[in-house]
Amino acid sequence: MALKRINKELIDLGRDPPSSCSAGPTGDNMFQWQATIMGPGDSPYAGGVFFLSITFPVDYPFKPPKVSFTTKIYHPNINANGSICLDILRDQWSPALTISKVLLSICSMLTDPNPDDPLVPDIAHLYKTDRTRYEATAREWTRK
Repeated sequence: MALKRINKELIDLGRDPPSSCSAGPTGDNMFQWQATIMGPGDSPYAGGVFFLSITFPVDYPFKPPKVSFTTKIYHPNINANGSICLDILRDQWSPALTISKVLLSICSMLTDPNPDDPLVPDIAHLYKTDRTRYEATAREWTRK
């Protein structure tokens, strides 16, 4: 079941790729993918290229994939290990969701962080209290 669904998503991604994102298997293992997200132009991540690791569980799509950033990023919802705090990757997961929709949600999170559900409280605090400094730091990290 999982492999059939993963193959279908790969074909769909090839036919209709989401803008500024791509994803596919890293090798022969269809359960391990790499994704690329281009930093949204209307965010402090503009010009950045971010790599993510995607691991599908054997009971996909009934359980969410594990998605994490392998590129360092300064963001209130993404920690130093690349873990992402995003509801659809946890309790709001639904088998109707696809990797394409997950990547689009991550892209929109780069433009609109959620400081009220932070993984890195210090960055969330800065985002809320000194947006200019937050954006400058995020831009600096993106250029590294």
